[in-house]
Amino acid sequence: MTATTWNSSRPWRGIMVATTLPFRDDLSVDYDAYAEHVRWLIHNGCDGVVPNGSLGEYQTLTDEERARVVRTAVEAAGDPARVMPGVSAYGSGEARRWAEQAGEAGCGSVLLLPPNAYRADETSVRAHYAEVARAGVPVVAYNNPIDTKVDLTPALLAGLHADGHVVAVKEFTGDVRRAYELAELAPELDLLIGADDVLLELAVAGAVGWIAGYPNAFPAACAQLYRAAVSGGLRTALPLYRSLHPLLRWDSKTEFVQSIKLSMDIVGRRGGPVRPPRTPLTGEIEAGVRAATEKAVADGHR
Repeated sequence: MTATTWNSSRPWRGIMVATTLPFRDDLSVDYDAYAEHVRWLIHNGCDGVVPNGSLGEYQTLTDEERARVVRTAVEAAGDPARVMPGVSAYGSGEARRWAEQAGEAGCGSVLLLPPNAYRADETSVRAHYAEVARAGVPVVAYNNPIDTKVDLTPALLAGLHADGHVVAVKEFTGDVRRAYELAELAPELDLLIGADDVLLELAVAGAVGWIAGYPNAFPAACAQLYRAAVSGGLRTALPLYRSLHPLLRWDSKTEFVQSIKLSMDIVGRRGGPVRPPRTPLTGEIEAGVRAATEKAVADGHR
């Protein structure tokens, strides 16, 4: 199965997988395994990849590792425009430098959180996005006020889009009502699904892309679900969504990195360890992820 929805003129659309990063047992990065994973995702129906997002544990990487992850993704993806690196950083200057690196590598877009070292006000948020946009690579805003404590409201996003500083938003709040307000205030701003467990709701509301977690373990099933959902094929999408939802909801939990990596291990992909301060799953959480993954496998999802 190959990617079918990707549009090189707007490469942030479609299924962009926020990739996990494989570590060896000594917690060094296994770049060869990562390259193979990127190729496998695209072969199995995904449109592109998002390295150095929170699922890729970018906060634990050295600058050298972070840069090499992008280069590895670009080489493996077949077309560098299929790569949307996360460029978030505490400082706007550092984030802009990561965006410049992405541009030099030929990446089609970058993903950027608002300032997250403190609870930034609107003036700071707009200045932050303006600075990174100067790198000249299309910027996808990432709205995750649960973790950052900075909310990119529909009105603020409309302003960022009007300024020419963002082309799309990864919407993670889970509040699907925002989709309709955003469409009224900024109809040309692309809405991207940011949490796996509201995929169907946001697809119905007009989302044109999905920055996804669980395709790391089940790319073909997730690709089928996404394409049915955005095309309005609810007879196909709804039962598939119900079947996958016990798994997809783990993408919105605090332990999402460990959960998705565990699911990968269970289905025979290399998920592997996480870097501290994250710790392996235990107890009820591990059992819950394992049960949801085994159910998905038993239901025939791949």
